[in-house]
Amino acid sequence: MGNDQNLILHLKRRDKKALSSLYDKYAAALYGVIVRMCKDEQAAENLLQDTFLTIWEKSETYDFEKGKFYTWAFRIARNKTLNFLRTPNRLIQTEDLSVYNDRTEAQNNDIDQYKLKGAIAKLEVHHQKAIELVYFNGMTHREAHEEMDVPLGTFKSYIRQALQELRKLYGHTIAFLMILIEVIR
Repeated sequence: MGNDQNLILHLKRRDKKALSSLYDKYAAALYGVIVRMCKDEQAAENLLQDTFLTIWEKSETYDFEKGKFYTWAFRIARNKTLNFLRTPNRLIQTEDLSVYNDRTEAQNNDIDQYKLKGAIAKLEVHHQKAIELVYFNGMTHREAHEEMDVPLGTFKSYIRQALQELRKLYGHTIAFLMILIEVIR
């Protein structure tokens, strides 16, 4: 198949160059997810490193037949971030630290966030709530379905329907949205 499969085969043979290539390819997307969840740049950097350490250590458990590499890596990153957020006695960040070095980049991202928020606002209320709980509050599907007091299968269909509707409303211009859609496939 594709380049990823070849890289992963080399990774499973403990080829550090393969890990480096996968890092170059996926680190930015994974970092984006982590920093949005934990809202702490230093913690996000540490969690990203920890994610790739786990990818290195657990590479033999990845199965091409069960899904895409990115989805597997995303779940590792997300679980590590959720565990970090659940850790008691953690210092809570109370100020907004910018992840941007360049004001222009921050302004462009604000525009994208406004577009995404506008598209989310067009969804039905229960779809908005489902997206908010999982992708912005970092809850698992199990936690979120309990919060919404609906069956787990119903909750998962809310997520799937919401992402499909966002794809129609918003298009394919934000990498973050594509990451969300990729995860449910």
